[in-house]
Formats: sequence, structure tokens, C-alpha cells
Amino acid sequence: MKPLIGITCSWDEEKGRYFLPEAYAGAVAAGGGIPLSLVYTCDDSSLKRISETLNGLILSGGVDVDPIYFGEDPIPAGGEVSPLRDQFELMLAREALSSNIPVLGICRGMQVLNIAAGGDVYQDITSQLGGGIIKHRQEAPRWHPTHEIEVRRGTLLATITGADRLRVNSFHHQALRKVAPGFTISASSADGVTEAVESQNYLFAMGLQCHPECLWKSNPLFLALFEKLVEAARLYCVI
Repeated sequence: MKPLIGITCSWDEEKGRYFLPEAYAGAVAAGGGIPLSLVYTCDDSSLKRISETLNGLILSGGVDVDPIYFGEDPIPAGGEVSPLRDQFELMLAREALSSNIPVLGICRGMQVLNIAAGGDVYQDITSQLGGGIIKHRQEAPRWHPTHEIEVRRGTLLATITGADRLRVNSFHHQALRKVAPGFTISASSADGVTEAVESQNYLFAMGLQCHPECLWKSNPLFLALFEKLVEAARLYCVI
């Protein structure tokens, strides 16, 4: 039976609508799962029901995480925030971790996962990390990888991809600062920005700063990430 993989939606405040790029659903389907878009609720019983229904979870990309969730006021270089999305995703991420639901955080989703588990982020890499950093918000098609990351040997990411270096796309200005307890860095860019994290304390818990849902059609190594998520979700179904 194909596992059910929930994917969190973005929210357009001006138009009052949820939206989810098709690339996420396509990647889940290609990996062998059934994609299900998730809209927001902050009701405890509803969140519990959602978590009981899902076999796996993708925290998708999007706007900034409000710095209030890691004890800071916004800096001038900060971007748009989505208050209801922040609350929903942080609650859902904590529920997924506590229930051992396989979870993959993508871009913003990696930052949400890290904050939910007790870490924090840089509000803006350029202004807070100083000079010498590479371009992390590319001006190129989403399917085009623009910079290289180094994958640490012995990590799950290295096992899944079979690579020690990957070229990735990049659409962010926030990035992980303090990695959450129990998580380790599994990939970094040349300027030291954390590009992937994972934890051995859960069935599957991984975050990626790039957008693999836009890369898997041209590079099967990225499809392997979704296949691994689906594999873990199948295992979760029978535990």
C-alpha cells in the first residue's frame, strides 16, 4: 500500500488562498507515495487527527520563519512572515517528531524542523555572516543547480545519494545557526552555511536547504531522497 505523505501549503495573504507547487506532489508520487496537501489548523485535536492519518510529512519551502520563535526581534534584512503557517508547522513538526513520523524539511521546512527541535536560524545570512559568502538566492530557473555542497561521509544523506558533493539550487536568505539537539550537519556549502541536517534519533528526520523537488527529474540522486522518505513511511505504517 502506498503511504500517505502530507505536504504543508503556502499562504497568499493578499488573495486569501493556499497554494502548493506541483513539483512537491510530483516528487512524492514519483517516489512511490500519495501526496496530500495540508492547510492550517492550530487546534490540538485536529493536529492530532492529522498526525494519526499521515505516514510521512514534508515541510515545504516558503517565506521566513518569524524570529519570535527563537527569541529575537526582526532585523531590517528580514523578509515576509506568515503567522498562522509558523504556528501550524511548528506544532505539526513537534507532533511528527514526538510520534516518530518520517519528516523531510525543505528550505524553510528545514528551518522550521530545526526550530521545532530546539535550534535557531540566522535571519539573514548576508548581513549576519559577513563577506565572502556565495549567492544563496539564485537568479536562475528552479531546476538549475547553481552551487556545490559537500556531503559529510557516514551520514544518511551520503548513503542515500552515494555522493560526497552535490550541485544544488538555492532560494533562501535565512539559514540554520544553532543546530537542534540530536541533529547533526550532513552537508555544507563552501562558505560554511548548513545545507542539510539529519537525526539518528528518529525513523527518518532530515532537512535540506535546497529544493530537491525541482531537481529530481534531471538528477536521480534527488529522487532517491523522496524514495527514502516513502520507504520510511512504509516502515512507519507497520510499526
